[in-house]
Amino acid sequence: MTNPPTFVLVHGAFANSFSFAPLQAELALLGHRSVAVDLPGHGFEATFPASYQAPQDLDALAAEPGSIKGVTLADNAARVIEVLERARRNGPTVLVAHSRGGITATAVANARPELIDRIVYVSAWCPVDLDAGGYYGQPEMASVDLGAFAASLVGNPGELGLLRTNFRTADPAALAAFKEAFAADLTDDEFRTFLNLFQPDENLDGGTSADRAQAATWGLIPRTYVRLAHDTSIPLAMQDRMIREADALTPGNPFDVSTLEGSHLRWLVHPGPAAALLARLTAR
Repeated sequence: MTNPPTFVLVHGAFANSFSFAPLQAELALLGHRSVAVDLPGHGFEATFPASYQAPQDLDALAAEPGSIKGVTLADNAARVIEVLERARRNGPTVLVAHSRGGITATAVANARPELIDRIVYVSAWCPVDLDAGGYYGQPEMASVDLGAFAASLVGNPGELGLLRTNFRTADPAALAAFKEAFAADLTDDEFRTFLNLFQPDENLDGGTSADRAQAATWGLIPRTYVRLAHDTSIPLAMQDRMIREADALTPGNPFDVSTLEGSHLRWLVHPGPAAALLARLTAR
């Protein structure tokens, strides 16, 4: 690469660009340019009802409309494409996706592969053989107890047109479930700080078979998968399955695989190793 690349960072479910601030600081100190994208309905476009504050009014929260209603995967992809088009005026781009952000990154790569010089999945969903939601019923996800989060759900998703979660709950069982799934290796203060970065609402569109990785477009892009060794929300076995499926789809362009120690969120709270890993990719 003759010009230094711009890292374009795509967040996961219920998250936003704010969660990338520590990573962006580390990248900047290593001399690298980055931009964190807020997907539609996220960041300052999010809905934070007064009933979500303390003291909470859960009945009111269950009925409050949310700005993310009706947002689609296509909307998410369009937002990232717009950013990539602008970033590419300055040189190459590296698209980095975390968690559910991988679904958006895959859709973007299917649609506009020429905008991406490398795509990086950090314990992110990379749907190949199944739709993203279909992976939850697979053996590799058997250790993930989705029922543990049921008590934190607010309202009827079908009526609200969105998924709403009460991350500001004081229920010890719910907090323990969140920490075990996402941040078991963080301190309680680090965990609660990150939890307060989450927004209550997420859109419902996880894509269809048409949004799975396509060999003719997505498959042309050099790609890296960063495994998170102690992730219990997307277990290592599932991360490895998605890597295998992708490599089988395009055996001539397999994933370059790296591993970071830590949980689903640790790399964002303690970003030094992740920033160093991403910086090494720019030398290729």
